[in-house]
Amino acid sequence: MTTSGVNPAASSAAASGSSDSATQQLTGNMDTFLQLLTTQLQNQDPMNPMDSDQFTQQLVEYSQVEQQINTNTNLQTLISLQQGGAASGAVSYLGKTVSVTNGNASLTDGAASWNYTLAAQSSDTTLTVTNASGQTVYTGAGSTASGSNTFDWNGQDSSGNQLPDGVYTLAVSAAASDGSAVQTSVSSTGVVSEVNMSGSTPELIIGSMAVPISQVATVQNSPS
Repeated sequence: MTTSGVNPAASSAAASGSSDSATQQLTGNMDTFLQLLTTQLQNQDPMNPMDSDQFTQQLVEYSQVEQQINTNTNLQTLISLQQGGAASGAVSYLGKTVSVTNGNASLTDGAASWNYTLAAQSSDTTLTVTNASGQTVYTGAGSTASGSNTFDWNGQDSSGNQLPDGVYTLAVSAAASDGSAVQTSVSSTGVVSEVNMSGSTPELIIGSMAVPISQVATVQNSPS
């Protein structure tokens, strides 16, 4: 489910299914155990009653099963609270401009933009764009200036063909005059339009790109 208004209860339903099944199984095991223990007590030989050590051991086993059920219930409560908190936190990103550090950017209406940083002046910088399948669609020369640089891409491949909108990844390689590698970093920015709560963790939707919150570097209020 992608939405600009998140329903935490719906998002946690799938995650709680397996836990509910395990709890039901433990409960069934405990009920069976109690039935067997009760039958054993009812039918024991009065002249030769159950050994007290054996009876105590069975009571301990009963207590352990009960503790497992309580633990499962408490864990599910904590998970639900955590998911609700994650949902509330994700909603706060709606309409904000965020910076993403995984190298991805959304090509929307034939335009995408990245920022990349060179740790030092380079003699040669190469920009490589790949599509969602990992295929190289564009290769070109980039800026050699140290510091922050921008690459605005028109969505055309190296042959000038217009590519469809979608998620593309920029990789930057740079070398100094002595041939040594120059350290680089790549980021992109975009406005969060939706929040996807269908998975185990929220994802921010920027254009056609889904971004885990863990990959967001900075958050800014979008210009009004």
